[in-house]
Amino acid sequence: MTKQKKSQEGLTVKKQENFSEWYTQLITKAELADYTSVSGCIVFRPASWQIWEKIRDEVDIRLKKMKVKNVYFPLFIPESLLKREQEHVKGFSPEVAWVTMAGNTKLPERLAIRPTSEAIMYESYSKWIRSHRDLPLKLNQWSNVVRWEFNNPVPFFRTREFVFNEGHTAFATKQEAEDEAEKIISMYKEILEDYLAIPGIIGKKTDKEKFAGAVYTITIENYLPNKKAIQGPDFHHDGQNFAKAYNIKFKDDKGKEDYVWQNTWAISTRMLGVMFALHSDDKGLVLPPKIATNKIVIIPIMFEKNKKILDEAKKLSKELENLNPILDERLEVTPGWKFNEWELKGIPIRIELGPKDLEKKQATIVIRDILSKKEVKIKDLKKSIEKELKDMQDRLYKKAKQLLDSALDKAENLNEALKKLKDQKLVLVPLKNSKEVEDILKEKTNGAKTLNIPEKQPEIKGKKCIISNEPADYWVYVGKSY
Repeated sequence: MTKQKKSQEGLTVKKQENFSEWYTQLITKAELADYTSVSGCIVFRPASWQIWEKIRDEVDIRLKKMKVKNVYFPLFIPESLLKREQEHVKGFSPEVAWVTMAGNTKLPERLAIRPTSEAIMYESYSKWIRSHRDLPLKLNQWSNVVRWEFNNPVPFFRTREFVFNEGHTAFATKQEAEDEAEKIISMYKEILEDYLAIPGIIGKKTDKEKFAGAVYTITIENYLPNKKAIQGPDFHHDGQNFAKAYNIKFKDDKGKEDYVWQNTWAISTRMLGVMFALHSDDKGLVLPPKIATNKIVIIPIMFEKNKKILDEAKKLSKELENLNPILDERLEVTPGWKFNEWELKGIPIRIELGPKDLEKKQATIVIRDILSKKEVKIKDLKKSIEKELKDMQDRLYKKAKQLLDSALDKAENLNEALKKLKDQKLVLVPLKNSKEVEDILKEKTNGAKTLNIPEKQPEIKGKKCIISNEPADYWVYVGKSY
């Protein structure tokens, strides 16, 4: 990450011509994030953090309806705890940042800075769970985590410190645990589609790509305008793997002892980057209205203070307060400057109110995603704006869905897959369940990897793996990914 100079100017590159530079300018100039002196760690500025708060709140409402309770566990994890689950440690060990000193004193045991919380939470679970009456135990924490091992950090998409929710649930039976999958994934799907206007592909990760320590992982994979896939929210069924590692046992109603069955699941601040990149344009940020904090900005058109216009603008602001309006009364900048600034910052609807509008008892509204202007009678403004916000929300989702659908393709042999991957498609291919096969796939495709095995599977009988030419186990999406 290179530091960017603060600029009040608009974006100077086009999204289609240089996505990476466009995205960097977008997140800095729209005041979503800033760089810091710690490589790979960003500042979430108020404009992005308040959107994350909205995501957090909407997820939290739904979790509470599922009887999930919030907790908070320590940031530091003793190495001895982390080592108990070897597969988990192997998966995360290259990413762990360690604390070895306290002041000038060397610690007797290294402390991991939380890469995820299984180790620290499950020590407590082993103490709290004794009987079937203690189950199910459904806890969640909103936390920050640190994962260090990568070379090319990208704000929001891939940062060394990020924020997410960690759901950690324990059940008496495998069936109960697995039944939770649909509830959690459906909840995340609703947040992505209804609030962020982000479509995705739901499916299981391959054994190579699943979460370290999980029996299986279900993800929502998203697609970006730069033709890359990116993993969204996920659900991990952990079986009894962690229960055995951390000795989490219970006695059933007959007194028989058994290990609990566990799940973990999360949505992270990565989804902010996906949303910003997916919907925004060459003029700046475009936000789905349902997630936007300020849904409208009111701009009085005047070059010197005009009491009549200001009074009407303030009256409108009061009448539309449920949309959390911004009233831009500044005189030191021109109306044109204000238009550009609020387009850059992604306010869904702009209301312009000038002397001629006042005479006609109307206002001019501008819808951010299509930049169309409409003259609306002031008495009809509230109803009209509510409709325009809904239409904009629907348009953004439809456009994103068309982008995703246009990227999906299918291939039954390697040459066909290579051709379609070169066209930057997400290609559904028959593959054998083998880590070696996936390693060869990545090598032969110049970095493409398996994304997920979609829920709806075409007929696999008689299909050959595009790498090994042996009978395939499933159809799986393959593509370039963050």
